[in-house]
Formats: sequence, C-alpha cells, structure tokens
Amino acid sequence: MDKKRVAVPLVCHGHSRPVVDLFYSPVTPDGFFLISASKDSTPMLRNGETGDWIGTFEGHKGAVWSCCLDTNALYAATASADFTAKVWDAITGDAKHSFEHKHIVRSCAFSEGANLLLTGGMEKVLRIYDLNRPDASPREVDKCPGSVRTVAWLHSDQTILSSCTDIGGVRLWDVRSGEIVRTLDTKSSVTSAEVSQDGRYISTCDGTSVKFWDANYFGLVKSYEMPCTVESASLEPKYGNKFVAGGEDMWVRVFDFHTGEEIACNKGHHGPVHCVRFSPGGESYASGSEDGTIRIWQTGPLTQEENETVAATTASTGKVKATGSGAEEVSQKMEGFHIADEGKAKEEVTNA
Repeated sequence: MDKKRVAVPLVCHGHSRPVVDLFYSPVTPDGFFLISASKDSTPMLRNGETGDWIGTFEGHKGAVWSCCLDTNALYAATASADFTAKVWDAITGDAKHSFEHKHIVRSCAFSEGANLLLTGGMEKVLRIYDLNRPDASPREVDKCPGSVRTVAWLHSDQTILSSCTDIGGVRLWDVRSGEIVRTLDTKSSVTSAEVSQDGRYISTCDGTSVKFWDANYFGLVKSYEMPCTVESASLEPKYGNKFVAGGEDMWVRVFDFHTGEEIACNKGHHGPVHCVRFSPGGESYASGSEDGTIRIWQTGPLTQEENETVAATTASTGKVKATGSGAEEVSQKMEGFHIADEGKAKEEVTNA
C-alpha cells in the first residue's frame, strides 16, 4: 500500500465549545467565506481560503446548531437551541430578523434567491419564512414524522429535503402541496444531507454508511461503509471524483467517489468530527470537531486528468478567480465586528 502524504491543516481557534456545523459561501467577487456554528452560542465568519477570523455574531442565548450564507455572502442565517432562527447582515454584523419558534431549531437554509428561509427542529414542523415580508406568518408543513435534523432546498426551490433525529430516511417535499413525494430509505437516522454544487447528487450519512443519491430520479447511486460511525460527508464540487467524511474516530478521511477507496486519512482533531465541507472550488475542505477547532485541509495537487479539465474550462470560459484587493478590502471592512443582542456593532480586540 502506498504511503499516504501527511497533511498539515490550517487550525482555526476561537470557539470554546464543539463546532457542529460549517457552511461555505460560493465564490464571490471578494473571495469566499466560511461560517461556523458552535454550542458556545457564537457563530463565526472567516475568510474561506485562509481561515482568518472576520467576525463573531453575538445574540443567541443557546447552542447554535446550524448556519448558512446566501449566494453572495451578504447575509447569514443561524438556528439555535434558544428557540430562534436569526438572519444577520454579514457585512455590518447587524441582526436583521429573529424568528421565534416553540422549541429548539436544529437546521436552517436559504433559498436560491435568498428571499426565503427554511427552518426545522424539535417541533416536527418545517417553516418557510418570506424575508421580503418578515413580519408575516411563515408557511408551515407540520407532517414531519419526527424531530427535524437537517433541511435543504433543491430543484430551484421547488423541493425541500429533510431528515429526522430519531427516524431513518430522507424525505422530499413538494413545496407547493406540502406533501412528501419521495422517501430515500436508510437503516439509521440521517445526520448529514448535502445537495452537490451541480445539483446532481444528494449525499447522506447514516450510521457507518455514506450514500449518494440521484437528485433528480432519487435512485441510490453509491453506498460505502465507513470504518466508524460517520456524522458528515461532502462531495468534491468541481469534478465529483472524491468525497470527505468525518465521525466518531476523530479522523478526516478522503475517498474515491467511484471506487470507495481511501485516498487520505487526516489526523489532528482531539474529539469526534461533527461536520465536514468542501470549499466551493474544491481546493480545500474544512472539518469541525468536538474539540472546538476548525481545521482547513488542502486537497492536494491536481491529477493530470484534472489539470487537463481545468485548462479546457479556462480556455472555454476565460474566467479568472477573483483575488487580491477585493477580498482584502472586505476583510478590513468587517474586521472586528462583534454583535450585541440588540443588533448594535461594537469594536472588539480579540485573537481568535
């Protein structure tokens, strides 16, 4: 067996309790960003490439279980054990909206146009908030068979995906009718569900299994058994040829999507890995752990086949990745925001 390369990650400190969710924004003109949710009640925003701390959203009074950014990384949303979901201005740090629930909120997701916010939690109810009319009552889908663990949008916001904490399977809901149109069956409860960047696959984790489903026809495409109970998995977004998974054994593993062969095993966390996510360009992936740290791992050099694909894509599109002054300007603009519950920004000197 070939000796695997030892990876040295960027280690991001700052959270005082376990990191339970991570979310990357798409690439924007100012780079891309990473938001993290933690049981310490303070979501954090970072530069997605370097891991540098940008700001802390303060205002939740309980563990934050889920976080996300909109397409342009202008707004953030968080779901918390304090019975609220909040929407934040990711540039100024102001709390824009706070939506009250009747129980713990476990998951949240922006729609494609960021005009809707989907939430789910211990109430067994899915809620859709119209952010253009934040004072209006949300639309509710109250037919969930159990407490909601994960939510996501797909099919241009025509379908909702959800999984439950105590029941196996992933349910797909028609947004217009509010009815379940399909259930993806799993033996154990699904702890992670991610729609691939190109919308082709749904990746799920249940027990020791990572599964990939066709997002349009809902058939099972791949299923791989992992060395331990896994909590999270993420498919490489550019080529779809590898995926990363993390779980109870504290290691972050990379696998070949087509064969299931282990490509890399990254050690460094000192507690179970709760969440893993690929960056939008696939050049790195982040892991969040019980140990309170985020680690950003480089994917490694491209293969000859991938290099040829990149060259062909660049030649045909002429697109160049935004770097340099734009990202620096935004970082300087946002550096040091710290949000009070009433939504006022105040300066803070900190080393996170």
